[in-house]
Amino acid sequence: MDILGWSLVIILFIVGMAGTVYPILPGALAIYAAFFAYGLCITFEPFGWVFWTLQTLIVVALFVADYAVSAWGVKRYGGSKASIIGSTIGLILGPFVIPAFGLIIGPFVGAVIGELFVVQEWKHVTKVGFGSLVGLLSSVVVKVILQSIMIVLFIIWLVV
Repeated sequence: MDILGWSLVIILFIVGMAGTVYPILPGALAIYAAFFAYGLCITFEPFGWVFWTLQTLIVVALFVADYAVSAWGVKRYGGSKASIIGSTIGLILGPFVIPAFGLIIGPFVGAVIGELFVVQEWKHVTKVGFGSLVGLLSSVVVKVILQSIMIVLFIIWLVV
């Protein structure tokens, strides 16, 4: 049962970290699920209320940061609500429409199309599209840091 538990934990950690760059994967929730997999297959003993509270707060922060940081990039470069919505749609659909480059092109095109509904000036619209990329990359960095903290806390709780 230990081998199954550790296998699930490692697979879920990999899926979680892959979710930082591929938005269709559950990311933080996969890492959170790894803790339950460990508990169900091995033991919940090392995890008390402090562990679960910290991990839950990080997951909540990840969800808030994911949207807020991406929206910040678009807003910082003068984007409207329409460009934020377009960027989000592009982020979700991009990898499916253009598998190799959709993760980068999708948010850019989505932000540009969204902003075109509000402003028809190409210089401004392109700037907003660039802002969506800044937001995306910033969001990925924040997610990698917070999800890495989740994994490190898990390891610390097992060792200590």
